[in-house]
Amino acid sequence: MLTPTLTTQRFTCRQLREGDEDAFWPAFSSETHMRYWSCAPFTDTAALRDYMFDDKWDGRTWIAEPREGGAPVFRMVASSPHEAVAEIGYIIVPGNEGKGIARECVSALITHLFRAEGYHRIFADVDPRNTPSNRLLARLGFTREAHLRHAIKTHIGWCDTWYWGLLSDEWGE
Repeated sequence: MLTPTLTTQRFTCRQLREGDEDAFWPAFSSETHMRYWSCAPFTDTAALRDYMFDDKWDGRTWIAEPREGGAPVFRMVASSPHEAVAEIGYIIVPGNEGKGIARECVSALITHLFRAEGYHRIFADVDPRNTPSNRLLARLGFTREAHLRHAIKTHIGWCDTWYWGLLSDEWGE
């Protein structure tokens, strides 16, 4: 499936391209930013490039960069494990937190998936300790549907997960 360009008031969310791994190195190499990710922080850019450009992964990536120019600040992904159902994920480049970037860009992605592509359900899988991400999903109207205990073993040990869901008829933006 194609990765169409999405635009918001402040950002262009475009397809992943060569060199983006350099902009996201500060996030993907950070112990803080990767704490609740499913893998440990990356220790070299070649491994990060392989991860970001994995041709075996069947999802799509959007890179948000300011419309007025500048380096990418946010990455979001969507994959579809079932018909008309999408899982989303995202990460912000350090130093860009608290500026409403995630809300603005994820809102555009949700609108696109529901309105342009006809998805029925969008969900996210988030560690309960990831307060900013859980707060974002709640503010966007997602419902916390499940709490799975020790659902995944990551670089920090066994982790719980919260499943958040949003149905197309619940999305009002």
